[in-house]
Amino acid sequence: MANFMFIYKGEATDMADMTPEQGAEVMAKWNAWMAQVGDALVDVGAPFGPGASYVDDGSTAKAAAATGYSIVSAGSLDAAKSLTNGHPYLSEGLGNFAIDVYELMPVPFEQ
Repeated sequence: MANFMFIYKGEATDMADMTPEQGAEVMAKWNAWMAQVGDALVDVGAPFGPGASYVDDGSTAKAAAATGYSIVSAGSLDAAKSLTNGHPYLSEGLGNFAIDVYELMPVPFEQ
């Protein structure tokens, strides 16, 4: 089994900008997904705040539109992708949100 990072992309609404009812609805969807994924969820993650991109020439740039992350455990990239089924971040269905899935590789010199 390997760990995979989900990177959430898209302009998500800050929970602080939601009514208590809207926030409860969002959390119910997340709780349902977390229950569905079960023990494969290694780290529920966290939302990202403001960010910047630091370039190797010393300049800065606008950071990618990433809004948070989670870490899951799965036997393959396809198995990790299947854990996005029913994910609340993908529930809008209009193409405004995406989850990038990356396998977390061991650091070679730490083996």
